This record gives sequence, structure tokens and C-alpha cells, in this order.
Amino acid sequence: MAKPNIVSAKEWQAERDKLLVDEKRLTHELDALAAKRRRLPMVELVNKYTFAGPRGPVTLLDLFDGRPQLIQYQFMDRGPDKFCPGCTGFTNNIAVHALPHLHRRGVSWCNVSNMPLAQIEAYKAKQGWKIPFVSSHGTTFTADTGANNSFLLSVFLRDGDRIYRTYATTQRGVDRLLFTSNLLDLTPYGRQESWEDSPPGWPRVDGASSVEA
Repeated sequence: MAKPNIVSAKEWQAERDKLLVDEKRLTHELDALAAKRRRLPMVELVNKYTFAGPRGPVTLLDLFDGRPQLIQYQFMDRGPDKFCPGCTGFTNNIAVHALPHLHRRGVSWCNVSNMPLAQIEAYKAKQGWKIPFVSSHGTTFTADTGANNSFLLSVFLRDGDRIYRTYATTQRGVDRLLFTSNLLDLTPYGRQESWEDSPPGWPRVDGASSVEA
């Protein structure tokens, strides 16, 4: 298996310092991008939407759980007893113990899927998930938000009972939130996926499922 070049500690530090300059520049660019994101306009959702939850019907407003902001992940519906491995991996990535930190910033989290509630509940039990997860089956929610038959991360803001959509992202916009992907990006072999720009001889994992650039 190919390996990085071996150099002296002084040479390694010099190369690391050069890379750090690029990393810092990217950090500042991401900060600037986040600032632009905070200045996006928003659009009001007129439809109130009623979802099926484990304790009965819940509205989109209910998903805020009294907080002013809501982040919602659309889990793909692939049919009876079929489950998207990417959505499963993303949901496994959600740190339940980190959700209280979001709550302290006035942000709630919920997964939504067009899968019937019984299918969601059975899969939640199998996976051991404890996060809020409701069914949009029979509603126009996925079509109205542009998720359709794919996955999507949306952000909402409420003003009293009025709900506004402020942001949405998919593909690499969702991928960048994955804990494992971000850690693998720090390793010499990276994610080991075919789309990555790696030196010749670097290992590749067959069937890797991360979203391409």
C-alpha cells in the first residue's frame, strides 16, 4: 500500500505550516459564507401541515417544541421495508447528547419521512434512535419543500404561529455535517472514495456511499 513520504521533523513542520495557511483561509471563507447565510431572506409556509407522530398527530409548529428555530432532516422513503443507507448513516451520526446544546440556542431538531409511521417506529426501535421522528405520509410537505424523493436538510424560523423557511441544503451540504467524514478528511488516506483527489496507489473502498463533490 502506498504511503506518504517520510521526512524530517523540521521538514514536516514546514509543510504543516504551509497547509495551515490554506486551512485558516478556508476557515475565514466559511465564516464569511455563514454570515451571508444569516442574511438570506425567508419565505412563509402557508400550509400548516399535520404529521403522524408516536403520540398522535403533530403540526409543523409542534415540531418547534416551543423554540423559535427548527432544523429538519428529510429521510428518504424507498418503499415498504426499504431504508436509505445514506439517511440511516446520517441519522446514526446525530449526537443525541448534543441536542440540548441546540435547545439552549433556541433550536429544535426533527427527522421527517414519507414512510408510514409504523415503518418509522419499527426502524427507530431496530436502530435504537431516540431523536424526534415523524411521518409526512399523505401530506405535500416533501414536495412543497423540494425534497421530493430525495434527502434534504431544511431550517425554519417561527414568529408566533407563522412559520418561515430560511435555508435548505442537500448532497455535499448535508455530507459536510457527518462526523466520520470530517474526521476521515484529516487522515492520510481520506475517505478512500473514487471521487477524491488522492495520490496514485492510495486505497479505495468499493461501494463507498458518500456523496461526490
